[in-house]
Amino acid sequence: MDHTAHHADTAHDHGAHHGPAAPTQGHGHAHGGASWGTASKATLHCLTGCAIGEILGMAIGTALLWGNVPTMVLAIALAFVFGYSFTLFAVRHAGLGLKGAIKVALAADTVSIAVMELVDNAIIALTPGAMDAHLSDGLFWSTLLGGFAVAFLITTPVNKWLIGRGKGHAVVHAHH
Repeated sequence: MDHTAHHADTAHDHGAHHGPAAPTQGHGHAHGGASWGTASKATLHCLTGCAIGEILGMAIGTALLWGNVPTMVLAIALAFVFGYSFTLFAVRHAGLGLKGAIKVALAADTVSIAVMELVDNAIIALTPGAMDAHLSDGLFWSTLLGGFAVAFLITTPVNKWLIGRGKGHAVVHAHH
C-alpha cells in the first residue's frame, strides 16, 4: 500500500523526517497536533490490515468449530500479521532493508493495532451470542463489522496524537 495517500491534503517535506526533529508545519502535523485527515487515513490503512487478519482468523476458527479463546487468539495474531505486513510491504518497496522495515512497521503500527484489537475484540466478547454465532449468522458479521467501526472511531484520535508527536505512522513517512 502506498503511504503517500496519508497526505493527499498536506504538503510533503521529506527533509523534516530525518533525525530526531519533530515534523514541520508543512507536513500537517507539527508538535502538538496532526490533521484529522492524516490520522483518519493512517487509521484506515491500519484497520484494513487488521480487518483482513481478524476476519480471516474469526472465519477459520468458526469454520473449524474452535472454542472462543483459540478463535480470538488466531484472529488477533492474524490481525497483527496483516496489519504489520501492509506497512512492511510499503517500506520494503521504498527500498528499506528487511531489518529496518520490520523496525519501522513495529514502530508505526503496534499501538494502533493493539488499540483496534482491544476495542474490536471487547465488543465481540461482550456482545451476547456473538462468539457463538456461525459464519452464516448476521450477528457474526454485524458484531465484527460494528466492532471495526467503533475501533476506527477510538483509534483515530490515538493516531492523531501519535502522529502529532512524530510517532506511530509518522515514522513511515521518512521512507517515501
